[in-house]
Amino acid sequence: MLIPHDTRRALDVVVGLVNTAPESEPTDRLTDVEALTDFAVRYDVSDVGELTEDDVRAVRAVRARFADVFGASDPHTAAELINQLIAAAGTTPRLTDHDGYHWHVHYFAPGASMADHLAADCGMALSFILVSGELERLRRCEAPDCRHAFVDLSRNRSRRYCDSRTCGNRLHVAAYRARRKEASG
Repeated sequence: MLIPHDTRRALDVVVGLVNTAPESEPTDRLTDVEALTDFAVRYDVSDVGELTEDDVRAVRAVRARFADVFGASDPHTAAELINQLIAAAGTTPRLTDHDGYHWHVHYFAPGASMADHLAADCGMALSFILVSGELERLRRCEAPDCRHAFVDLSRNRSRRYCDSRTCGNRLHVAAYRARRKEASG
């Protein structure tokens, strides 16, 4: 599956956003303006002005809608959720080549709030996944103690864990120890 750079970045942002929620983490990681600012810096979200508590509330609401997309049971449900996000954001496609990046499309209107920015750009990235018939690539980690979201970009759609070095390795080690214990016991 060929994914353009800007779409891949938007997918990384939406996964990062969804994974700040209490469902994925022990506590909410977007609790205040400082946390939202840190998120914007970590994911290099462009054109973000001065953030306020209203932005925090609005981004958390958008995050909940994106989490619903990752939990959608069928393409029609996912499409309805994505369409609502994109429409509410007032999507305004425009070409840009800012900050040393090659030409790419931004879908948020100039001066948009951070919530609308995320809803538009990340919503469009998710729509490309859906249009490609690849909704099953939007997943939640299968580790029993982890619910992180991720986009499975493996060739054969076989990824099961948000991170094979942590969740995947931990479960494989636990299974190995259980087999050894059973064999020796």
